[in-house]
Amino acid sequence: MTEAFLNQIRQFIVEEIIPLEAKFLHDWTATAHALEAKRDKIRALGLWGLHLPTALGGMGLSLVEFGQLSEVLATSPLGHYAFNAQAPDIGNTELLHQFGTKYQQENFLHPLAEGKIRSCFAMTEPEFAGSNPINMATTAVLEGDEYVVNGHKWYTSSADGATFAIVMAITNPDNPPHQRASMLIVPNATKGFQIVRNISVMGEAGSGWMSHAEVRFDNCRIPKENLIGEAGKGFALAQHRLGPGRIHHCMRWVGISERALDMTIRYALKRELNIGEPLANQQVIQHWIAESRANINAARLMVLDTAKKIDANGAAATRNEISAIKFFVPKVMLEVLDRALQVHGGLGMSDDTILAFWYRHERASRIYDGADEVHKTALAKHILKSYQ
Repeated sequence: MTEAFLNQIRQFIVEEIIPLEAKFLHDWTATAHALEAKRDKIRALGLWGLHLPTALGGMGLSLVEFGQLSEVLATSPLGHYAFNAQAPDIGNTELLHQFGTKYQQENFLHPLAEGKIRSCFAMTEPEFAGSNPINMATTAVLEGDEYVVNGHKWYTSSADGATFAIVMAITNPDNPPHQRASMLIVPNATKGFQIVRNISVMGEAGSGWMSHAEVRFDNCRIPKENLIGEAGKGFALAQHRLGPGRIHHCMRWVGISERALDMTIRYALKRELNIGEPLANQQVIQHWIAESRANINAARLMVLDTAKKIDANGAAATRNEISAIKFFVPKVMLEVLDRALQVHGGLGMSDDTILAFWYRHERASRIYDGADEVHKTALAKHILKSYQ
């Protein structure tokens, strides 16, 4: 992916997407309508679905190439959505492309890739610690030609308005722990599928794609053809999703950090403590800018190096690097955001800029897809084992 190509996308984000942020912070529904017009422009420019495999009309990007694209898209919280590369749809697209049947691809994958529908992913349960995902109570029992799904999930991101959910449920209870669960497609219109609420995240429940739902499955009957892959292989499928998914997340956090640092510098140069004395003259501000610049550069190189190794050797052989970026990059991002808030003062605490939104929603980056502590422990154990 050439720099000129990335610059074209960067220009589109700056000119077409960032101006929508003020509306987005107060009204997702109105923003979603405005974004549809932007999506039509993206299609007309031939930039739609760049992240997709060539079989689906995309560019078949390597992880390294997609990482660079993801960083640019992430400079606005609307960037990935505008280009139809948003979570959780991008992960579901990859899953269905690799493991979906012809029936599943025709009915769910293709409309998803075309941006005609949205999806969600239901795994975490409020009754169990998310950091140990093998513990779950949701079940899918095969009765004739149907699976009957019962369970309770939460933080099912973007369930509000989605067409279908990919649900992790126990199908083989007598198997070893990591071979008990499967992934199944449950259309949201299925009888018994209930969105209980959009969970309020630090005071903001959101709606539509920008939401995290608590959902219940009450005797949801789905055709057995909605099973993805083999029964009992849900965690194996999840591992295929997690490696690339962590690159997606980490490069998104790098993009957020870049935008926050840019905002910090621009504000520090224009905001005056006294007449003719901008914040940028303060040594502490200069130190924050220098530290942020160095840490962002380090984070980017770590993630792209990890992506290169996944491209060459696969995620399993790169698990140490994946663990390292998963706890290192969120820490960098949150420190950069914190400095940006401090420099912006009262303005930073308001919703007049995008900073407070990111500060609210990205704090969860140290929890989902494996809490920091889990990744640190895993990495340390592998390092210690190499010395034994």
